[in-house]
Amino acid sequence: MTAETLRHYDRIGLVRPSKVDEWTGYRYYTQDDLIRLKTIQMLQEMDISLKEIKRLLGLGDLKQIAVELDEISVRAQRKTQKLKEAKERIERARIYYMSKAERERHDAMFFRELPRRKIMISRTLNSPALDNLWNYHRHFFGQLKEEEREAFAFEDIAGVYRSRDESFMFAVCERYRDSPMLRELPQGRYLCAECAASDANVIRENLLGEAQKICGQRPQWSVDLVVIDGILSWGYEVQVLCPGR
Repeated sequence: MTAETLRHYDRIGLVRPSKVDEWTGYRYYTQDDLIRLKTIQMLQEMDISLKEIKRLLGLGDLKQIAVELDEISVRAQRKTQKLKEAKERIERARIYYMSKAERERHDAMFFRELPRRKIMISRTLNSPALDNLWNYHRHFFGQLKEEEREAFAFEDIAGVYRSRDESFMFAVCERYRDSPMLRELPQGRYLCAECAASDANVIRENLLGEAQKICGQRPQWSVDLVVIDGILSWGYEVQVLCPGR
């Protein structure tokens, strides 16, 4: 224990030195004082506050002490469970960000062959934001009836589907059954480009124009896949179906 800790214990009346030298200010503690200090240290390691420790040390009823410790034990179990859940969330986040970090990056337009994808659209969201992006699985499950949820699972992929007359956020389905909220992204060759969220409109127009040159007609829709680039930031991979002639 530091000298400041001992002075603090003295100020709050938790442990007072048996003697203080009036000339040097040195504090002297007896063997009983040391036992009390060690007990306090042990109780603090059990995540008990100094206020509670002071009250516990003042109790003279053993049954009451047992009741108090039982309540503290229940609190400790709750905290242990929360720490366990936090550790599991941290591990899931670590794996998620590692998978995103290993993703190949591109500085220009490029083609990507993509399989058929089923997406579930949102009834209420048309773009990602901090208050919906990190909870989007819950949002999409919340659109389903309770008896339907078991039939659905979602990949860690979200985005925005855009056409001339509609724009909505979507999640890519891993498992699904028929639903009016499902849309299909066809298999094929997609012209793609990565960009910051602020540049998405310009990049999308460039892709649509380039796809029109290649395919002979302007695509009617596009998707902006969310690309995580930080805990609180993201960009997009804009994708336009461009099968070629």
